[in-house]
Formats: sequence, structure tokens, C-alpha cells
Amino acid sequence: MQDERALAERLIGYDTSRPEELVAAAGFVKGWLESREIEVHEHDHNGMPALVAEVGPPAAPGTPCVVLHGHLDVVPGLPEQFSPRLEGDRLIGRGAYDMKGGLAAMMCALKDLGSSAPVRVRLLCVPDEESEELDERCTDALVASGLGGDFAITGEPTDLHIGIQAKGVLALRIQVHGRAAHGSTPWLGDNAVLKAIDVFRAIESLPFTRESSQLFDRPSINLGRIAGGDAVNRVPDWCTMVVDIRYLPGQDPAHLLEEIGAIEGTEVTRTFIHPPVTVSTADPYVQSLRDAVARVAPEIETLSVGRDGASDAASFIEAGIPAVEFGPTGGGHHGPDEWVSLSSLQRYRHALRDFVRSLPVQLRRRDPRTDLYAGGVA
Repeated sequence: MQDERALAERLIGYDTSRPEELVAAAGFVKGWLESREIEVHEHDHNGMPALVAEVGPPAAPGTPCVVLHGHLDVVPGLPEQFSPRLEGDRLIGRGAYDMKGGLAAMMCALKDLGSSAPVRVRLLCVPDEESEELDERCTDALVASGLGGDFAITGEPTDLHIGIQAKGVLALRIQVHGRAAHGSTPWLGDNAVLKAIDVFRAIESLPFTRESSQLFDRPSINLGRIAGGDAVNRVPDWCTMVVDIRYLPGQDPAHLLEEIGAIEGTEVTRTFIHPPVTVSTADPYVQSLRDAVARVAPEIETLSVGRDGASDAASFIEAGIPAVEFGPTGGGHHGPDEWVSLSSLQRYRHALRDFVRSLPVQLRRRDPRTDLYAGGVA
């Protein structure tokens, strides 16, 4: 457990919501891996470093390649959140759960496997998973350049469950217009801020918000940012808000946009769409990962979760690469007391290592003509 703890504490110590600290953290990760004779290549993405580390046999046709995917960036936090502290089994600090603890365990698993890995293992460490409104994410670019694989695990926090579905993201910037007037006579104006709140309430009541699926009770809608007006003594004649909608697999974001655009007084000025994730439980890599997790955490029903948050797993799915979210146990991500369980980091490391080591046998057991494994139904 000491390796995972020491690495996680070191990574938490970098305020990687700031570009200069993110560069320093990437340099540390690169140096740590290279000192353990792991080949690392650095790629530039919009001025920020992305790392690609690989172990196992050379990439070749017929040689399986597993991608372990992590990110170094975090949402902003208070200065004290970047000084990790320990309370029992809980390591507390910004990014502990999302996802520096998971990244530390991935690095340790890569070290454990080393040159003896029976399949190609590729660690992608990106700088922009938490970033807003990007036209091209680093993971998209890396996958498009050929640095994908046959199966990907992104280490987002899942409490050692395997996330086989994740909601999509529809982020909207909406402009609402009103009519200015003196603040002492608001009835002579049309307050754009109040109108914007009414628009948000109307979005919350649209038909798509009441839909559900097997793994999700409903979509989620958050008013993430609102700004309007320019003087306290003037009725605001403009208001801009940013609305974050996490829609369900099977829902069409174009249809959602139509419903929202039909609300009187809305002008959608920018959109960002991140597709949902769905992976079959019959996928042989998913089955092999489930078996590996069951060996280290037999009490967990591993395939039971859908993920409310989005992740870069969608970049792999769009490229035709099965991908899941799978990470350690913790809580409070993006909150003031974010934490990760140290004992779960050890189990997470072991599950990743054992998954890779057992993968060739598991793949050979699968009947290529069906979705069956020898001896039973997948």
C-alpha cells in the first residue's frame, strides 16, 4: 500500500488546476515511470503535456492492447486541499478520488507488469479531462492518432464497480434578453435575470426530464453559471446562463435541443455535446475484468452501475473501442473533503494487474462464434 499512498500524496500536492503545476506533475509522472524502465513519450496538446507509457510485447496484429486511461487535471480547490492528510483509511485532498489515487494505482500496476506483461498495456495520462467547452479533447486526439487499443479502462471513481454505461453531456450557453429601466421603477422594464430563471425552470419541466432507463432514474440538469446586468440601479436587459444536462443513453441530444429551443425567450449561443457510453456486459474484456475484480473484492456486484458523470471513455467508444469506467473507492469528488480509500487503491492495483495477466487465457476460452465462454453463459 505504501507505493500507492506515496504516489497519490505526491500527485495531490500539485495544484493541477493551474497550467504550470500540471506541467510539473506530468514531469514527475514521466520521471517516476522512466526510473522504473518504462518507456514514456510526451505529446503536446494545446500547450499541455500528455503522456503515453507502454509495457509488454510490441504492438503487432493479433497482439491485444489494453489502455489504462487517467487524467492529471483537477477542478480548482482551496490551497489547503493540496496538502493531503490521512484520517484512518481515508486519504483526503483535491483529486484524491477524481482521480489521482486511481492514477497512482495505475502507475503501480504498470510497474508490476513491466516487460513481463503478456499483452500490450498502454497508459494514457491526459491534461484536460476536467476542462470546459473544448472542441477537441486530448484523448480524442491521441485515439485518432492511433494510440487506442482493443479495450480501455478509464480510472474515474466507481467504488470498484465497473461502469458499463455513462450519461452523455449537453452543455448549453443560453442568452436571454430583456428591457432596461431604472432600478426604482422595475415595472417599466423586463428583467432578463428573472426571465432566465423562468427559462431554466421550463427546461426542468420538459418531457425528456421525466424519462428513465435500466440503470438511471432520470437525466440531471444543473444551472452551472448565470450572469446578467451591469448596475445595481438598473433593470438588467441581458442575462447569460450555462446549463449542464446529463442525458440518458438512448436520448437524442438534437431532440433535446429542439425542445429547449422552443421555449419562448431562449437563444442558444453555444453547445457542447459529449456522447453517452454503453458497453455490452458480454464483451470478453469486460468479462475478464469482472472476474479479476471478483477475485480481490468478492463482495461487490461489479457490473451494476451506470455513471451519472461523463468521462473520456466516450472518446474510445466513438472510435469503436469498448471502454469502461473503473476506479477505487472514495467520496466527495469536486467537494471540500474529497477522499480515497487507501485499502481500495491496493485492491484496484491488484485487480488491474491480475486482469492483464489473466487476459490471454480468458480470451482463448471464449468461443469466437458466440457470446459464450467454455463452460457457461457469459
